[in-house]
Amino acid sequence: MPGTNMLKKMSDTIKFLACDMVQAANSGHPGMPMGLSDIMSVFNSFYKHNPSNPKWLNRDRVVFSGGHGSSLIYSLLHLWGYKVSLDDLKNFRQLGSKTPGHPEYGHTDGIEVTTGPLGQGFANAVGFAFASKYAAHLLNTPTAKVIDHKVYCFCGDGDLEEGVSYEAASLAGHHSLENLVIVYDSNNITIEGEATIALSENIRGRFESQGWSVLEIDGHDYTQIENAFSEAVSGKSGKPTLIVAKTKIAKGSATMEGSHHTHGAPLGEDEIKASKNAVGFDAEAKFNIPEDVLIRFRCAKEKGELEEKIWNKMLLELPEREKNDYLTALLNPDFADVAYPEFEIGAKVATRDSNGKILNAIAKAYPGFIGGSADLSPSNKTELNGLGDFPRGRNIRFGIREHAMGAMTNAISLYGLFRPFCSTFFVFSDYLKPAIRVAALMGAKEYFVFTHDSIGVGEDGPTHQPIEHLSALRAVPNLYTFRPCDANENITAWQTALNLNAPSVFVCSRQGLEVLEISKNADISKGAYKVVEKPNATLTFMASGSEVHTAIAAAKLLENDGVATNVVSTPCLDLFVEAGKEYQSALLGNTKVLAVEAASGQEWYRFADDVVCMESFGASGKDSALFKQFGFTAENVASRAKALLS
Repeated sequence: MPGTNMLKKMSDTIKFLACDMVQAANSGHPGMPMGLSDIMSVFNSFYKHNPSNPKWLNRDRVVFSGGHGSSLIYSLLHLWGYKVSLDDLKNFRQLGSKTPGHPEYGHTDGIEVTTGPLGQGFANAVGFAFASKYAAHLLNTPTAKVIDHKVYCFCGDGDLEEGVSYEAASLAGHHSLENLVIVYDSNNITIEGEATIALSENIRGRFESQGWSVLEIDGHDYTQIENAFSEAVSGKSGKPTLIVAKTKIAKGSATMEGSHHTHGAPLGEDEIKASKNAVGFDAEAKFNIPEDVLIRFRCAKEKGELEEKIWNKMLLELPEREKNDYLTALLNPDFADVAYPEFEIGAKVATRDSNGKILNAIAKAYPGFIGGSADLSPSNKTELNGLGDFPRGRNIRFGIREHAMGAMTNAISLYGLFRPFCSTFFVFSDYLKPAIRVAALMGAKEYFVFTHDSIGVGEDGPTHQPIEHLSALRAVPNLYTFRPCDANENITAWQTALNLNAPSVFVCSRQGLEVLEISKNADISKGAYKVVEKPNATLTFMASGSEVHTAIAAAKLLENDGVATNVVSTPCLDLFVEAGKEYQSALLGNTKVLAVEAASGQEWYRFADDVVCMESFGASGKDSALFKQFGFTAENVASRAKALLS
């Protein structure tokens, strides 16, 4: 550990880099980086990573839940030697730069997860800790700790006010995740002023009641900071650790230290110069990095490369009896050998049931397929049979914590060894929608399984019947929403989704749906295909899920009246949009188009002349009675088609 004078110089370098970045952009958040710089100068000695290989498997994972403090993160990445140049720092928040306003996974080297929506980063850290815990169970041997890294998260008052942090902290404590260290930057400041205007609870008591070890320190006392990290890293408590660090926002600012006005606005040139002068920095020099400070930080490259070489050597020297194929299999997912279930043509199978069988088939073939439900696995059919429960098995019992479940699943996906899924009723997708959005933004390979997909839920009534949810998810860029019409289409949907570089959503029925012969081995790579094709058709039905069957029945009624009708099953409207106008025109032809879907259905007007859809909430009753009441019968659909053609 460097001496106090060097630590102070390192801290000042971090804070003034952050200040200069925000000032150059005339946009950003200088207060938090300045308040955390003392902690980060000490953290530098504890952080195990390799800037030359940001994807080294056994690196520590670091999550900055307060993503608004990105100037701090980018300053550190540059100092450590990641591919973030001084010019990148000078281009902070500029279009096309490596240093956007909030950190983005896949955009900047060294960023583990996209953060910014407060609280989600906390849950991401818990997800990384879950992934690490299970990976250690799979890969560690009597002579080698293949996985022994830590997961760190830096968060603030705003993160802990968000409910998702409660959910995630509860699970972390429940599972005694001793590999998890959360640093709470307790500066008592939010945008509106002091945090006490809205936050007065006993944070220590909250976390201790959830099974955490809690340390309280002065976040500007280097000795206390070092001792806290040493204790947390030791894992002796057998619990996750929360370090409550009392800090001052904008620490070191000449006249604005402690002010909430420093949260989200530049300090100003004069204030920065005065602050630099006060600690002996060159007031006129911008983006100044003293050579001795840079040497201290850049040691991370040499140290990280050595640690990774030692780790690689350990893997090579494992005794033959301790070697296993898990690591290779996990790092190289191969779904070619999945033995998908077969379903009898004509049988009625709810797609939630077929989905459950598919999940188990994938899990049997690939050891990195892991996940669970928000206390609904018997209803969602997501139980991985015979594969045990986390931390020594692949079923994760998330409990009724949907938002945390989604954010944790994001991190498990990004960990590098797993393809995770999570599940709940479709109507509750709202509870984890923020996490789904970030998953799409990151291109995370993961799967959201939602069952009870429509008014077909029946007697539970409108509170449990999704209406607008399909439209909402289809509106998210880089997210693929599959609503299969039967068990066979469910298989092809999964085969398609497993090869996408993006997250996918599966929306499955509670009620039984007839297994169609034409859907077996259907090519749905372009999102839609014909299940009924008639020569000289003047009308095309488009539908997804259970309404495909209604459309097929309506087409038969129209055929009896001399109206030739095609039926297009559209399990993934997102892929159909991407397929382009040539394919769309070829599939729909020069026909009138009527879309049918037991949801709000607004997005169908992109292709359809009219839409049979829900125009209100549902009701409580038998599913068959509800479909009749709201117009999802072959007779009503055929009648609407005739009106369209007239």
